[in-house]
Amino acid sequence: MERLRKQTGLGAWLSYALVRGIFWLLGSLPDALGLLLAESLFRVLDLLVPRLRRVALRNIELAEPNLDPRSRERRVTEVYRSLARLVWIIARLSRIGFVSVSNYLRIENLEIVQKALKKQRGLLFATGHLGAWELSALAFGHLVQPMDVVARPLDNAYLDRWITSLREQTGNRILQKSGTLREIMRALAENRAVGLLLDHNVISHDLCFVDFFGIQTSASTVFAKIAARSGAPVVPGFAFWSAAEKRFVLQFEEPIPISGDAQADTQAIHTAIERVIRRHPEQWLWIHRRFKTRPPGEASLYD
Repeated sequence: MERLRKQTGLGAWLSYALVRGIFWLLGSLPDALGLLLAESLFRVLDLLVPRLRRVALRNIELAEPNLDPRSRERRVTEVYRSLARLVWIIARLSRIGFVSVSNYLRIENLEIVQKALKKQRGLLFATGHLGAWELSALAFGHLVQPMDVVARPLDNAYLDRWITSLREQTGNRILQKSGTLREIMRALAENRAVGLLLDHNVISHDLCFVDFFGIQTSASTVFAKIAARSGAPVVPGFAFWSAAEKRFVLQFEEPIPISGDAQADTQAIHTAIERVIRRHPEQWLWIHRRFKTRPPGEASLYD
């Protein structure tokens, strides 16, 4: 943890200043112009870092082998547009205040969350890098109740402090990803909601392999073990962009049954996440090497 906090030199500060400046500009412009600028910036990122597009194309090839090359390219372009919307909406709402969040987002199936919280065992949100994941936590904190979010600290200490302040601006608490089990259990005992991103590559000692898009994929069993130990309902929750409505929709699904079998429960959770991704494939973070960690003896799926 301490090693991550040591990036405090001039280079780290300049990176921080650049990002702060971009956020200020995106948030200050009218909606249409701010979103257009965000999309333009991500098109530049796409050109400057072609490795990310290659990773995304490989992931899509693995997950959807029947999709033709042209459709794969379009999918990656839509992913960048989705990321642009995410950055733009956080910048915009941070500038004008989250009292305006209802103009940009509506909640669907909130009764699922309310019913789960009535059990007084807390609530575990099973979510991922899909749609506007940062917005979903902020909007929930403002419109429903503050929640806890588990997040890895950023390497850049200046950016880490600033991003943490952004994530906590609607009353949420950020739990550092390392050594958080006690804090999570305490939050659940207080009947708080806790959100974790579960769709990233895993290399920890408590990993297992689950079927994810037909590929043996590494996943941590910790989330499933917490759910079994605490009795907290596990609710999938995601914020998607609705082109028809021209705004985001924060959707909740029925709780995932937890059996106490860590492997089976982890598989059930990832099956639920995959099902949602397949409904909105253009809004998932395909640029991440999700299938990097392989079962023993298997070759890498990436060049």
